[in-house]
Amino acid sequence: MEVVICRDYDEMSRKAAAVVAGIVRGKPDAVLGLATGSTPLGLYKELIRLHKEESLDFAKVTTFNLDEYVGLGPTHEQSYRFFMDSNLFRHVNVPVAATHVPSGTAPDLQEACRWYERRIEDAGGIDVQVLGIGSDGHIAFNEPGTSLGSRTHVTVLAEPTILDNARFFARKEDVPTMAVTMGVGTILEAGKLLLLANKASKAEAVAAAVEGPVTSMCTASALQLHPDAVVFVDEAAAGKLKMADYYRWIQQKKAELR
Repeated sequence: MEVVICRDYDEMSRKAAAVVAGIVRGKPDAVLGLATGSTPLGLYKELIRLHKEESLDFAKVTTFNLDEYVGLGPTHEQSYRFFMDSNLFRHVNVPVAATHVPSGTAPDLQEACRWYERRIEDAGGIDVQVLGIGSDGHIAFNEPGTSLGSRTHVTVLAEPTILDNARFFARKEDVPTMAVTMGVGTILEAGKLLLLANKASKAEAVAAAVEGPVTSMCTASALQLHPDAVVFVDEAAAGKLKMADYYRWIQQKKAELR
């Protein structure tokens, strides 16, 4: 696992976006795994800038999002489909039909989960997956205790997740209590993983994911098992890392080789 400690959120977003952009330029029909929430907004803003100012082309790209709330349709302002349309898809030239977000309103959610897995497989797998991390160490909506071999499934949200997401809703009671999410096993099959975290509130979760034991109680720790996982953090989110100086030293030596 590579850990990149950045000065601030903007630098973190630019560096992560540069990795995604490099993959798209090297493979124009790349399959991107995307995340929602406030953390990747800077990354998406930079990808939009690269598209408009530096001709980054999404015309052949396919995307798959990590998750969606059960019960929220695509036009609901707090749905993750609405989020992606508003913050990325409408601003670049990715074909709408090539963008995929799990359905939270399908008549048969279990079949919708199986269909999502088949669609990822049919697309050739995900080349790079963008991830955030919850305050309890979860990735996507794989709450503590989720099998590290899990596939796309319906999950019940934990209380810390509901509290974290309540800021986006008028009332805590409005936050859905269930979601459809890619499983940890699904995520680990992506060619490259990029986990982004900022703010001191994520420092303990980042430390558990990077330096703690691999355990289903911190599903982000499963990234330690992946051969090409990169963790981008700002200084605040890196605050609990015991080996922070070593991670900086590695990045310094890599820069000298360029």
